[in-house]
Amino acid sequence: AHIRKGRLVMRLRRIGKIIKVVGKYRLDQLLDKQQLPLGVRLLLSPAVLFGNAKGTRGERLRKALEELGPIFVKFGQLISTRPDLVPDDISKELSILQDNVPPFSSALFKKNIETALSGQVEDLFDSFEKDPLASASVAQVHGAVLKDGQRVVIKAVRPGIEKTIRKDLALLYTLARLVLKYSVDGQRLHPVEVVKDYESVIIEELNLQSEGANASLLRHNFTDSPLLHVPEIHWSYSNKDVLVMERIQGIPVTDIAQLKASGVDFKLLAERGVEIFFTQVFEHNFFHADMHPGNIFVDVTDPASPSYIAVDCAIMGSLSSEDQFYMARNLLAMFQRDYRLVAELHIRSGWVPKNTPINEFTGAIRSVCEPIFQRPLSEISLGHMLIDLFATARRFDMEVQPSLVLLQKTLLNIEGLGRQLYPELDLWQTAQPYLEKWLKDRYSPKSIFKQFQRYVPDWLEHLPEIPPMIFQALKAAQQNNAQPSHDSPDLVKPSSGRSRYLTIIGIAAIAAAAGLALPLWAGSLTHLSTVSGILAGVGLVILALR
Repeated sequence: AHIRKGRLVMRLRRIGKIIKVVGKYRLDQLLDKQQLPLGVRLLLSPAVLFGNAKGTRGERLRKALEELGPIFVKFGQLISTRPDLVPDDISKELSILQDNVPPFSSALFKKNIETALSGQVEDLFDSFEKDPLASASVAQVHGAVLKDGQRVVIKAVRPGIEKTIRKDLALLYTLARLVLKYSVDGQRLHPVEVVKDYESVIIEELNLQSEGANASLLRHNFTDSPLLHVPEIHWSYSNKDVLVMERIQGIPVTDIAQLKASGVDFKLLAERGVEIFFTQVFEHNFFHADMHPGNIFVDVTDPASPSYIAVDCAIMGSLSSEDQFYMARNLLAMFQRDYRLVAELHIRSGWVPKNTPINEFTGAIRSVCEPIFQRPLSEISLGHMLIDLFATARRFDMEVQPSLVLLQKTLLNIEGLGRQLYPELDLWQTAQPYLEKWLKDRYSPKSIFKQFQRYVPDWLEHLPEIPPMIFQALKAAQQNNAQPSHDSPDLVKPSSGRSRYLTIIGIAAIAAAAGLALPLWAGSLTHLSTVSGILAGVGLVILALR
């Protein structure tokens, strides 16, 4: 009881601080005050008397989150990446939030490392830097040198951070439910779903082993690539609480002055950023979804051929095979101004309901996209076009999938970064050939053969089941033929006949597919190919005698 009372007191104090900050920055103006419960209005009344309504609503919200602490800052960063839900002015202001917080002591950092790795820092590393390289809301980073001389960075989670996160998450859910119930835009903004997304992201960030696994896969995908370098993870020194990785040498991508002084080819650098994005999304289907400037550096060893370095792989994204295909075709159709095809693709993909009126939906898409194409191609933003397109589709009951939102957010980051480096960047000129080639390769004989190789083992696993299936189908067919209809003694029921034919057709198709696939995959397994071919023949004979 004493513990519960203590927790209640702490929570009430935290709520009190939130109310004070809400009043100070007049965030009550974002809510419909007439709809608020009397108790909430009474709590806010003294706070708003001393509030300052100066500045835009986005600016006031940003300052309030900064004052509430690092977990709220992190939340603000997340919702700034949700332009599908958050108004543009608020999204832009929250993107300014910086996740820089005071570091905790190096002695405590060392203690955490020693606990996680079961050893003394002096025994594990040749040297250790006491001053942190970076300090954020969830983790802190220090430099070190391994016993073999390799320079590394050590990342460790802040002590007690999970407890703080859990407490603030409970309050965020409370605030989200208030916004949902009493804000004019509550239903449209989906505040509870946004907090739920934030919870999954920030809890996942506490597991550094997950981040390391993401970095390892991304590094593998770009092995020997001149486009992107991802630091190597030293797994023998890493686990869920500590991550040790290669220390990179690069210039922050936002340091334009230093990049210019190094003689970097900015046009090539910007185009390579776009190529990295489309390669990750459509070729690897595994993309870095937190590509803000603080996570990107440039290797200027060869200024004429600069490459990128990416860090912090806590948030990654991927699309389903269907979403990949429909997204590529949507982008191509939009730039070909084939708005009916865009509408049809949305319906085929299931992004909007099947009963959506195609002509009305086409007109709505045209009204969004056509004004954009009156501008030069170099000024057209694919990311903002997707935002407008999804906003329009929501009028037709489209539910935007989280994976598509991550894609949209990453594209916005890449576009903004690319045009900061090279304002004349024509994103479409870089993207169009890539998308056209990807769609062409998707259905090439080589790609189809790879699909056969992938699924043939599953077919082989079920191959022994085919003869009993054929026998059972024949037996069922004989029984159906021998059993007269109650309506007409001379006729078989149409429903049983259709069922029989569908069964036989399915068996024949399975056998034929196995017969075609096995020679391709098995090669020297000629006896299996022969058996499969015989089964295919039996299936076809049955089909012919239906």
